[in-house]
Amino acid sequence: MYGMPDEIDVTAEGALRIITLNRPDALNAVNDDLHAGLATLWTRLSEDPDVRGAVITGRGRAFSAGGDFAYLKELSEDAPLRAKTIRHGREIVLGMARCRVPVIAAVNGPAVGLGCSLVALSDVVYMAPEAYLADPHVQVGLVAADGGPLTWPLQISLLQAKEFALTGTRITAERAVALGLANHIADDPVSEAIACVKKIMELPQQAVESTKRMLNIHLERSVLASLDYANAAEDLSFQTDDFRATVTRATAAKS
Repeated sequence: MYGMPDEIDVTAEGALRIITLNRPDALNAVNDDLHAGLATLWTRLSEDPDVRGAVITGRGRAFSAGGDFAYLKELSEDAPLRAKTIRHGREIVLGMARCRVPVIAAVNGPAVGLGCSLVALSDVVYMAPEAYLADPHVQVGLVAADGGPLTWPLQISLLQAKEFALTGTRITAERAVALGLANHIADDPVSEAIACVKKIMELPQQAVESTKRMLNIHLERSVLASLDYANAAEDLSFQTDDFRATVTRATAAKS
């Protein structure tokens, strides 16, 4: 649906769209196809007149394990691919911030890197008890241009945002709810997320969508204040010796 790659499964249940990250054997780690699909998904979702709400989750044991290291290695070596990916990262962030309909995250397992960002940009978040959030961009030598640091300062204290961004600390479901990075812990986050979005979908459409837009104007303004700098800094970080050494070690360990 919506011309998505195999890595993103979108199914319709009436006016509801269920978006499933679909690389279960790789823990839904992000490759080029998945990233490119996410860059166009949110506009297509908004432009579908039949849609009133969406749930996003991951297939298998993870929501998303972050960037696939083979893909990251390509990004360090291929300038056109890197430019496209950074542009797509911008489109993912702004696309979610501007998405017309409520997006409910059902975090069924680890949400790392871009997975963590998708959660942070969602409207309501349900997490499985064993799930966690983490943004390890800095740990691998990257600037998190489309990561948690863009949105966390609106959701938690700046001190906490700095700690999580600079250390890549795992944020348990319990702590995420306590801090305000998630709304609820649920044994079956998908079912709970679907129930939540269906409840919202029963409310007057214009009131729902305009209220979401009103709230997300704050998010969009905050993101736009730092996004250009973040994109330029991330582009540079892909080309550093520190990043390339990290990726080389990681890919060698997997071979």
